[in-house]
Amino acid sequence: MSMAGGLRVGINPPWGLFGEPPEVQRALLGSIADSGIDLVFLADHVSFRGGEGTDGIVALAAMSGLEPRLGLSLGVYLLALRHPMVAARQIATLAEAAPGRVTIGVGVGGEDRSEFEVCGVDPTTRGRRTDAALQIVRRLLVGESVTWHDEFFDLDGARILSAPKPPVRFVVGGRSKAALQRAGRLGDGWLAAWCSARRMAEGIKQVEEAAGDRLAPMPDSWSHGIQLWVGVGANPAEGRRHVAKGLNDFYKMPFEPFEPYTPAGTAADIAEFLAPYVEAGARTLHLAAVGESRSAEIETIAEVSRLLKGR
Repeated sequence: MSMAGGLRVGINPPWGLFGEPPEVQRALLGSIADSGIDLVFLADHVSFRGGEGTDGIVALAAMSGLEPRLGLSLGVYLLALRHPMVAARQIATLAEAAPGRVTIGVGVGGEDRSEFEVCGVDPTTRGRRTDAALQIVRRLLVGESVTWHDEFFDLDGARILSAPKPPVRFVVGGRSKAALQRAGRLGDGWLAAWCSARRMAEGIKQVEEAAGDRLAPMPDSWSHGIQLWVGVGANPAEGRRHVAKGLNDFYKMPFEPFEPYTPAGTAADIAEFLAPYVEAGARTLHLAAVGESRSAEIETIAEVSRLLKGR
């Protein structure tokens, strides 16, 4: 088996997808599926940096019917901003519409405190609230009757039927010790971001140690991954120009802190950068590609996928 056995490569939906007519949306997503890319992924925000954002579950639902060949992944869902009963129902409905295609990445967020405050959530409680909500959602989505009473939620015999089949997979994003512990205790894997391949290998070890024997009978069931921005260009310098602008537009921050963890250039350049992450244990790659055109982004990530899977 190659080092990339079971590797799945995903790309962000084309920038501005939902501003296009339905037939263009369908064609763009179809071109991603035709290229051999495995999945599309996107982030989730309610009101980020003054009001920006996309509801991740709603957007995945829209894409699920436009192109049924693609996997659907969230990286990451701000579960702390939702009541777990509502979140579980939305995820179950999406999984019913797209069975076997849905992976939910869960994170605590926090880059913008006001996003939590405007939703009535104390930002300082987001970790504890996420832990509670994730446990509740996971139990609901296997058909359990859930009774739960804590500082956040009061449930007596709550249920969500019918349970998705196959079950929805959950990965946990974040770089802190608490996030790694959460991934081990409550997730099916860790979704890393903005880290080196060495740090990813160390993090995976910590996650699996935190899990104890929870997944010991199924060691190959882990779904660890990495989410990175990627600059597409004829050479690394051109790729960096494209991705630096994209990152600045989104995060309103300079590119320099992100640059060590941002592959750029041709498909070969990008694949060479990513290969150590695959060797470290990444089985899913979420690649937010920024280039001169949608077609260039899709073609390059498709070639990256072929190069890595051929190793």
